[in-house]
Amino acid sequence: MFLLQDLQLSPSPRNGRITAVAEGKAVLITGCDKGFGHALAKCLHAKGFTVFAGCLLMDENGDGARELRNMKSDRMKVLQMDVCSDQEVAQAVDFVKRTLKEPEEGLWGLVNNAGISAFGEVEFASLDNYKKVAEVNLWGTVRVTKAFLPLIRRAKGRVVNITSMLGRMVSPSRSCYCVSKFGVAAFSDCLRQEMYRWGVRVILIEPSNFVAATGILTAAGIDRQAEALWGGAADTLREDYGSEYFTQHVARMKSFVNSGLKDVSGLE
Repeated sequence: MFLLQDLQLSPSPRNGRITAVAEGKAVLITGCDKGFGHALAKCLHAKGFTVFAGCLLMDENGDGARELRNMKSDRMKVLQMDVCSDQEVAQAVDFVKRTLKEPEEGLWGLVNNAGISAFGEVEFASLDNYKKVAEVNLWGTVRVTKAFLPLIRRAKGRVVNITSMLGRMVSPSRSCYCVSKFGVAAFSDCLRQEMYRWGVRVILIEPSNFVAATGILTAAGIDRQAEALWGGAADTLREDYGSEYFTQHVARMKSFVNSGLKDVSGLE
């Protein structure tokens, strides 16, 4: 329910359920292949909104995109959208403009949800690790927001940026992820002040441990990253830290993944 509340959908005074006048309102969501984005796309569609569901793997017939397309609804618009691609983001803007019934009235909501995760202590993580995570989580959010902001501003809409509790607090071995999420928080705070005069709301959502529910990081993914981190480390670094320490470090990450919430039912 937290995503719906931040989209300014109001609970009914009688039963507390989320209600809103959705007719004619459109929302674009990034990262709809799975997790929060996929669940929110279906939830908002069920409430009567037109949903532009950006999927990384639509062109590859990914499971999430295919499920949304199979709804065969005029209000569920699935589009290929890699938030790291200037071209695909520009194409998405053009598609939204051509599809909106009243493009001059703008876009009611934008949800920047697309994200990836990584782990690794600072000495093990490469600069490429930092850049890869930031390119999606931070620069992807900036890229998409800047592209759609004229439509959002025209509608006096809202921008919802999904970060993490790790955009507010830090955790050892998660610096790549924390840096990107702290950056989104700062970007959101600046944008909020700039958009106030236009009547645009900028909302930051900071979920706790939904890693298992969203699949943003899996045990298999941790093993792949661990192999790359250890294999890419200098001999002296491996000697200083030792394989036992590194193995325990990987085990703690797997424990963190398994300890979180297992579904995203709180959206509904």
